[in-house]
Amino acid sequence: MKADIPSLLADVAASVRRIGRRVQIMEVCGTHTVSFFRSGIRSLLPPELRLISGPGCPVCVTAQRHVDAAMELGARPDVTITTYGDMLRVPGRRGSLESLRAVGADVRVVQSAMKAVEWAAAHPTRQVVFLGVGFETTAPATAAAVLAARRDGIANFSVLMCHKLVVPAMTALLHGQRVLLDGFLCPGHVSVIIGAKAYRPLVQRFGKPCVVAGFEPSQLAMGLLHLVRQIEDGAARLENVYTGVVHETGNRTARGLMRRVFVVADAPWRAMGVIPRSGLELAHAYREFDALERFGITLGEDHDPPACRCGEVIQGVAMPEECPLFGNGCTPRTPIGPCMVSGEGTCGAWYRYASALRSRGGQWAKRWAHVDSHGRESSEVAAIGKPTPRGDLP
Repeated sequence: MKADIPSLLADVAASVRRIGRRVQIMEVCGTHTVSFFRSGIRSLLPPELRLISGPGCPVCVTAQRHVDAAMELGARPDVTITTYGDMLRVPGRRGSLESLRAVGADVRVVQSAMKAVEWAAAHPTRQVVFLGVGFETTAPATAAAVLAARRDGIANFSVLMCHKLVVPAMTALLHGQRVLLDGFLCPGHVSVIIGAKAYRPLVQRFGKPCVVAGFEPSQLAMGLLHLVRQIEDGAARLENVYTGVVHETGNRTARGLMRRVFVVADAPWRAMGVIPRSGLELAHAYREFDALERFGITLGEDHDPPACRCGEVIQGVAMPEECPLFGNGCTPRTPIGPCMVSGEGTCGAWYRYASALRSRGGQWAKRWAHVDSHGRESSEVAAIGKPTPRGDLP
């Protein structure tokens, strides 16, 4: 049965109205942030339902010290840096990889880690370093690339390991208690790898509802409805509305690749410090492919730009427009902080979508609110559909 999105959103509004207070849900994944804007759903939610973007943008949470290490490597005349495109403009202390390339460094955008291995094989006189950035979604591909380099004897390939794990970061947010959250909308693509069950400890330990959802409008609406109904009922369960793609145990083959090549380690997150057991390092048997060890580079400390609040935005403590640099020197064209760089970064999404909506008369949030400040149903609710009776979820 095709989901009736207007009815789902009306049910969300009705449930929030019955809760009778502000509800704060974290959308962990940057793709969810963009999807909520692009679909228009964010502007159709009641003001009492606040969506908070979390640390799910891999570019945004890559520590500055890793960017600085990539810059140091890229400055070497014998090194070729290979990276996903989003990392080009992430600022370090002395500029970005894009600025380094502009002065002659060999920095190349690749679509996969395996492409970096292929480039290394074709250019044996170059030391090819791949920036291993991303969560569990991209880590298996990096592991496969390392295995391919070992198998084919490609000794001029190495990896600057920056891979992160999602659930430890969510745990750190709950431990920190800097932002009060009622539940998590869990990322669909990461969950394909780690499985829905990976979030169960968050439910059991912290009593926070977790719902895994995809990125289509119907998935977003369904995920929100499952969350607010749990909150309304005072429940905390793990639910999966992305059942056609995400399974309980995830992708065992992909996780097997990671276990073979990597070990779990403490890792630095931009503006969040070092989070225990939240990153991946190369296992001892594959340390020959570790770029830091190969070139004798020691990671430094992070120094965020003055006045930049990316760290607070990443943790859901501040909204993008609460940063004094947002739109005031920091734009997608001239990013100061990492949250403005990526297409999935919170600040970048807000700049592209929220600012455009607000410019249409400055009333976008109020115009589309389903519930007014007194908890009464607005005319917009009637326009998109009446709530369905309580019972089984659609």
